[in-house]
Amino acid sequence: MKLYTRRGDDGSTDLFGGQRVPKDALRVETYGTVDELNGALGLALAAGGSKEILDILREQQALLFVLGSQLACPSSADTDSAAPPAPAVPAITAAHVQRLEDLIDLVCQPLPPMRTFILPGGCELAARLHLARAICRRAERVGVSLSRHESVPPTALIFLNRLSDLLFALARRANQLQGIPDVPWVANPST
Repeated sequence: MKLYTRRGDDGSTDLFGGQRVPKDALRVETYGTVDELNGALGLALAAGGSKEILDILREQQALLFVLGSQLACPSSADTDSAAPPAPAVPAITAAHVQRLEDLIDLVCQPLPPMRTFILPGGCELAARLHLARAICRRAERVGVSLSRHESVPPTALIFLNRLSDLLFALARRANQLQGIPDVPWVANPST
């Protein structure tokens, strides 16, 4: 199989099930942002760090692939009845959301309480995780926009919301493990 197909040269792409849509369609933007987030997690993994954090990131990368596949597969209610049915794909479930909540609680347990807003930064891994968190928030926002026009499983959006919280907690934990304090936000740094 060749890497290039030339089918997208006209600015369109295939969704799962074969439906052709413009590459700037909101659904494509949504799963594309999830893919970008997955790339950001790969970049965070390249920074190295504790096995605890790296294992969690690898787990989330696999789940983001599931989520991207799920988002690339419109529901039958959103497609032309003449279109072939979309293939079955794995899905993000309430159990995945619960797993994120359990991980957040686990990661936050050794962290000191927050007393102020925290700026992105600290060690390299923490900075990369903060960037991934921001991309995750954007994926969630784009997903919410998509849900106003097309069917999006609610668990997909909840998953992104919790994942951004986990990435924030992991960034704090990465700094803690490196002995680097969180970077507090100061409202008026020049005063």
